[in-house]
Amino acid sequence: MDLADSWEAHARQWTEWARRPGHDSYGRYHRDQFLRLLPPPGRRTVDVGCGEGRLTQHLKGLGHHIVGIDSSPSMIAAAREADPSMDVRIADAAALPLDDASADLAVAFMSLHDIDAMPAVLRDVARVLAPGGRLCFAIVHPINSAGRFARPAADAPFVIAGDYLRPFRYADTVERDGLAMTFHSQHRPIEAYFRALEAAGFLVEALREPGVPDHGLSSDASRRWQRLPLFLHVRALRP
Repeated sequence: MDLADSWEAHARQWTEWARRPGHDSYGRYHRDQFLRLLPPPGRRTVDVGCGEGRLTQHLKGLGHHIVGIDSSPSMIAAAREADPSMDVRIADAAALPLDDASADLAVAFMSLHDIDAMPAVLRDVARVLAPGGRLCFAIVHPINSAGRFARPAADAPFVIAGDYLRPFRYADTVERDGLAMTFHSQHRPIEAYFRALEAAGFLVEALREPGVPDHGLSSDASRRWQRLPLFLHVRALRP
């Protein structure tokens, strides 16, 4: 089963997870950290891997002329149910249903690590961006996906037992407040993303490793994530 099929299989669980207010980092702090990287709304913004549409809907509310793309029919159905006026489309992110140079911003919020053909996606994003357009993406930080804390304590050591430099598939099952979700993703080292950006012709403008702010902590033990980054944010220019 490829990653797209895995996410389609868990679409109902993800939609329940994402739509419970305050349930995950998105609404507590992560979305707002990511938005600081984005340029203002322009002609068209493409949300690559939009899922059930929570960021798509938020960007639309901020004035972006948004098009959401996802390969999961169930996710797109959920996005349309949330806001029937949104332009969301079922499509392969490596073959975007958009004309060349038809957008000035693409966002990929927590999606590139969930896509098998990541380099091909970045090439097609470069195709649909006009010169001077930008790609902004957030991923699980590769240091995060490479290892884990030895125990759930603020001072716990972080251990990489395997090979950081070797890509591998992984699945994390998380249960919280009566909801369970299995996240299927691909670990890649940072170099893999930057090689793909280089091959697609992007120039990196900004890189952020945002920490968890105090108001985002759910317990004292979660302070361990103030020592290592959960996420990686990148803004790149299409010359």
